[in-house]
Amino acid sequence: MSFNDVLGWVASLVLIATIVNQIRKQIRDRTSQGVSIYLFAGQIFSSLGLAVYSYNLGNWVFTVLNLVLLLTNITGFYFTKKFKDEGKRE
Repeated sequence: MSFNDVLGWVASLVLIATIVNQIRKQIRDRTSQGVSIYLFAGQIFSSLGLAVYSYNLGNWVFTVLNLVLLLTNITGFYFTKKFKDEGKRE
């Protein structure tokens, strides 16, 4: 594995960890205050497009990264919508 591969994987893990931490905080606090649903919607489409692009280039670091980001962004979208809907009912 080359230095660039290691750098790509480490950077990918840091990016995933920051998004997972944000989603974990939303779930723990049961709020989406200050989080736009459009943030996750845009990231879903971007991650999907970039995953296909990376796959077509044969770049597995970014293919895996963008597929994992796609899953975390779908999760973030779900909880953001859920907590915003719960807030409207209160």
